Amino acid sequence: MTEKVLLVDDEIDFVDTLAERMKTRGMNVSTSTSAKEAIKRVEEEGFDAVVLDLMMPEMDGLEALAAMKEKNPDLQVILLTGYGSVEKGVEAMKLGAMDFLEKPIDTASLAERIQKAQANRMILVEKKTEDKIRKIITGKGW
Repeated sequence: MTEKVLLVDDEIDFVDTLAERMKTRGMNVSTSTSAKEAIKRVEEEGFDAVVLDLMMPEMDGLEALAAMKEKNPDLQVILLTGYGSVEKGVEAMKLGAMDFLEKPIDTASLAERIQKAQANRMILVEKKTEDKIRKIITGKGW
């Protein structure tokens, strides 16, 4: 199954290059250079993973992460940064990030993390479906 991923980074050359590398690995890739635009896209579309830059001008990655998770708690978000710190990493995980990686990123490693994000998302969707079915069955008294 093809992974659907949204790459978000204000550095246009970086996001375009990373998108090409992920596309060559068979992924369905969308890009955004704005955190606000990315939040809107997450609301409108379903993604297996969002790869989100930590440092952006209009809204930082932690704020964007919080907004995305508020709208879609099951969203799998991988934060990237060129300015990593333990504190930011811990904060990102508390906000629900799946992973926190430093730039420059190894493309193969990122692809593996995206595949893991897709698997996590599929498990969450299956669990929700099972819960709905269970409620329907128990609610009908069959």
